[in-house]
Amino acid sequence: MKDREKPKGTKARVKAHKKRLTYIGHAITVAILVCIIAVSSFFLYSMLYSPSEQTSINPDSKLKAAIVDHLSLTCPNQTFTQTATDTLKQAGYIVDYYPGEQVTVEFYRNLPTYAYKLIILRVHSAAASYEEKEFKESPVCLFTSEPYSKTKHIYEQLTEQLVIASYTMPEPPYYFAIMPKFVTSSVNGKFDNTIIIMMGCEGLHNAKMAEALIEKGAKVYISWNEMISASHTDQATTLLLKQLITENQTIRQSVENTMKEVGADPDFKNLLIYYPLGVGDQTVETITSEN
Repeated sequence: MKDREKPKGTKARVKAHKKRLTYIGHAITVAILVCIIAVSSFFLYSMLYSPSEQTSINPDSKLKAAIVDHLSLTCPNQTFTQTATDTLKQAGYIVDYYPGEQVTVEFYRNLPTYAYKLIILRVHSAAASYEEKEFKESPVCLFTSEPYSKTKHIYEQLTEQLVIASYTMPEPPYYFAIMPKFVTSSVNGKFDNTIIIMMGCEGLHNAKMAEALIEKGAKVYISWNEMISASHTDQATTLLLKQLITENQTIRQSVENTMKEVGADPDFKNLLIYYPLGVGDQTVETITSEN
């Protein structure tokens, strides 16, 4: 059997205790320094690499706008896009831009979930039927860039929420287009008192698409009652945005003043109008401030 160790004296125990305290102190100091470095690095990274939205004039994340540029595939207009974006950003909006190839059925399905206060639909659109007997009551359909297929979105096709569309109907290529019933039946979420400017043809040929969007939470829908050329709607919408956003005119004043200054498209007898008429005396500022 080994001899029992001789007990350490008081001085030895005190010395060992102090040594342990020194090690613990060093460890705590190192841990604090590591935390300080980590936190400092995080804030530095956030300042240097934060998204541009954080530098918006208006930090309110609810003040968001979208430019849905389906026409970029066939009638691109970078000047319009840049001017519209600048007008909105100067008023404090965070602006998201969607080029034509992103404008699919699923994009429309989820559009309300992005919480936009203002949406510009620079899209191809048309009355769903040009049969003389059906034309007057035919709702407008909004084109997507998604190629048509009989084997996709079968339920929506069977329930007439989606239709086949073409720029040169009946000639191909064919694409899916959404109907008002798609908005009311298959679109996710609700718009948040959103202002929708629909720049395409026959957007207010009748009120069916407008009614569907209002039912889904939109506040006002502004569009043309007949066909329109891309160049003319770009010019008119540029002025409309200036009056709505920069000059804070009412919906009614902005639409009427745009028609006075720009007028109808020379090639078509059309009017820029809005729905519902009851919001005519409101401004964008009052609409976007509503909860």
